[in-house]
Amino acid sequence: MSLKLQKRLAASVKKCGEGRIWLDPNEASEISMANSRFNIRKLIKDGLIIRKAVKMHSRSRVRKNLAAKRKGRHTGLGKRRGTREARMPSKILWMRRQRVLRRLLRKYRQAKKIDKHLYHYFYRHAKGNTYKNKRVLVESIHKMKAERMKAKALAEQSEARKEKAKAKKLKKTQKKEDILRQQAESTK
Repeated sequence: MSLKLQKRLAASVKKCGEGRIWLDPNEASEISMANSRFNIRKLIKDGLIIRKAVKMHSRSRVRKNLAAKRKGRHTGLGKRRGTREARMPSKILWMRRQRVLRRLLRKYRQAKKIDKHLYHYFYRHAKGNTYKNKRVLVESIHKMKAERMKAKALAEQSEARKEKAKAKKLKKTQKKEDILRQQAESTK
């Protein structure tokens, strides 16, 4: 006996495909008597017709493979389909680098570690591909600051030396004048 009608009705009642409907083979005669949705519902309640569970589609193998790929496995020449540029565009790498360097420069400027002139200098050099990463940029900033400080200290020292020499000269001329005045007074 064909249970095609019952299967179709059961699928409609349970809101699934006909493939997921299970009809009890031992009760085929009783199921074949049911010719309405009402009767099918009764059979479902009695457990003669069941909606089967969805088949499992495990991702465990996929997860395992991805974990291996993160470690660098399965990425040799034979596994690559696109060119190097297609797999990781150099433009994206450039954008990432620029954003990292510019973020650092902004942070330093806000923290008053560099003034606006230094910021502008390093910004232009970063755009000109001078610094390949953050570490190199930080090193060059420290170097430049140290040079500036050294130059400033030298300038201050030379200025102080000039002031000292000026004061000495002034004192010497003053002394000379005093001696000349004293001589002039003694002759009178």
